[in-house]
Amino acid sequence: MGNASYTTLTRQSGLMAEMRLIANNIANAATTGYRSEGVIFSEYVSALGPGHDSLSMARAAVRDTDISPGGMTATGGAFDLAIEGEGFFLVQTPGGERLTRAGHFMPNANGDLVTPDGYPVLDAGGAPLFVPPAAASVTVAPDGVLSADGQPLGQVGVVRPRDPAGLVREDGVRFRAEGGFEPVPRVRVAQGFLEESNVDPILQVARMIEVQRAYELGQRFLEQEDERLRGAIRATTGS
Repeated sequence: MGNASYTTLTRQSGLMAEMRLIANNIANAATTGYRSEGVIFSEYVSALGPGHDSLSMARAAVRDTDISPGGMTATGGAFDLAIEGEGFFLVQTPGGERLTRAGHFMPNANGDLVTPDGYPVLDAGGAPLFVPPAAASVTVAPDGVLSADGQPLGQVGVVRPRDPAGLVREDGVRFRAEGGFEPVPRVRVAQGFLEESNVDPILQVARMIEVQRAYELGQRFLEQEDERLRGAIRATTGS
């Protein structure tokens, strides 16, 4: 197999990976707090020694998460929260502290504020937030301070990753910050709102069409290259 075929195969593999991510983005266009994802093509270069050209191959092994904010939908729910601007809510999972923009929370039977999966929502100090079951009214101020019947209970933890490129998606809308995280200096939390996905379905569909066409073009090239090689072999062997 020639270098052109190898190069095309790596390109095809990368395009297939991008197509899967685009399909996942479109499927989550209505998922609360979902962040759009893409791929970054990188080049691998290897020296073959004196007197030889270097070997260069492309890979699409790096995922890129778009952390730009999505639109906001008013729900009126006392425990529905959305972050205006940068930052993520901090939640405790069995694997450790995780970041999310999905702010659909609720108190459990013990009064702990949790995600729909039952994971505790943490305050600015990393402790679970508690809401008295008997509280008549619960408010969350723009700075994230949670109060029940006028009495402050804590501040909703809002953090940002120290290295945005180090965010690793674990389960839908939750991320692991490989480089750690830090508090957001000026927190802006909106009570009674949920943040929408930041996926633009129209752009994603348009990109999927482009990727499909590029993949089909590469497939035709591989078929033509295969036929060329078969023809060369037949001419050499005389069969």
